[in-house]
Amino acid sequence: MSLFEMRLPDVGEGVAEAELVEWMVAVGDEVTPDTVLAEVLTDKASVEVAAPVRGFVANLHGEPGEILAVGGPLIDIETDADASEAEVEAEVEVEVLYDTAWPEQLSVDPVAAEEPATAVPVRPTERVTAAPAVRARAKEMGIDISTVPGTGAEGHVTHEDLDRVGGASGPSPTSADARVVAVRGVRRQIAKRMAEAWADIPHITYVEEVDVTQLERTRAELNRAAVEGGARLTVLPFLVRAMVIAIRDQPELNAHYDHAAETLTVFDGVHVGIATQTDDGLRVPVVRNCESFGMREIAAEIARVSTAARQGSATRHELTGSTITITSLGVMGGIVTTPIINAPEVAIVGVNKIATRPVWMDSAFVPRQVLNLSSSFDHRMVDGWDAATFIQRVKTLLETPALLFDH
Repeated sequence: MSLFEMRLPDVGEGVAEAELVEWMVAVGDEVTPDTVLAEVLTDKASVEVAAPVRGFVANLHGEPGEILAVGGPLIDIETDADASEAEVEAEVEVEVLYDTAWPEQLSVDPVAAEEPATAVPVRPTERVTAAPAVRARAKEMGIDISTVPGTGAEGHVTHEDLDRVGGASGPSPTSADARVVAVRGVRRQIAKRMAEAWADIPHITYVEEVDVTQLERTRAELNRAAVEGGARLTVLPFLVRAMVIAIRDQPELNAHYDHAAETLTVFDGVHVGIATQTDDGLRVPVVRNCESFGMREIAAEIARVSTAARQGSATRHELTGSTITITSLGVMGGIVTTPIINAPEVAIVGVNKIATRPVWMDSAFVPRQVLNLSSSFDHRMVDGWDAATFIQRVKTLLETPALLFDH
């Protein structure tokens, strides 16, 4: 028998590292070139990694939740000493399960794009053992876990070891009234992107009240007149249509800002991201070229891409490339929200819930259906006046829905 050391393969698009989500095999398992060994997650996609050779699993390098470098050791496989050289040197197969990326900036000159170098770490001579939650807490505390003497079974590093080295503050995470949950997978990617967007972008949030009484009547009539099996009209298609019309006068809001290059890329096509809650966290499927669609076509496409995102079947093309985003919590939308911009975009429009409120009209209070739009803008590129002008235009179009069909 001989030992074949398999390294984490290039999982695509120049990524230098990936999170180990789950092992599909255990030490001692027999594997073939068709066996899926592990699932890994990059900021681009979730990927299944298959075995390149036939044999038995000897060692697993890494625990779920760890970040592994591309080119670093992944798994050791004991192979038949007589295995052919071709089999041992077989190319590692990877399969994309689903894309995790939020929309990325579209390159103005794709040919000029450079591919990042692949990092190949030096393999340590001895591996520190610790539970994923302990590793995550060590990282939060700024402690290099490889320097912590482990007092647990077989030298495992424990929470108590971290307390001893870093100084305990408050109750231990292992106490009876608390538990530590490792943040992994898509949630980790969401946390990273949200933190980066909030730290890098000076947000300005503008909130405006919109009377949608007439819009709701129009929507109800259109839904009653819809062909059986046709897409049901929600508020979102009307909002998308209003944004498309408003963007004609303010195209710089349909754009990506590159701080490093100090460039603003303004797009002709309006590609609207629809923030969608899924079992795996927030995804942003994209309705492309909304300026070319009618109301029912927009509704059908919103339903299609949102369903694909929730089912985990959305393609990378369907999850990237938005130029402006809508976020809505539906009936849970509250009164006001502060949406975080979907970088590198410069604007995001938030939809709050519809409520019946008393509105002063013709010398009397009358019940009207009202919703608030809570929208955020990148203040580096969008002044407050421009943000207000945009939302006021959207407001006018929504409050007079006939205008949406007159452009």
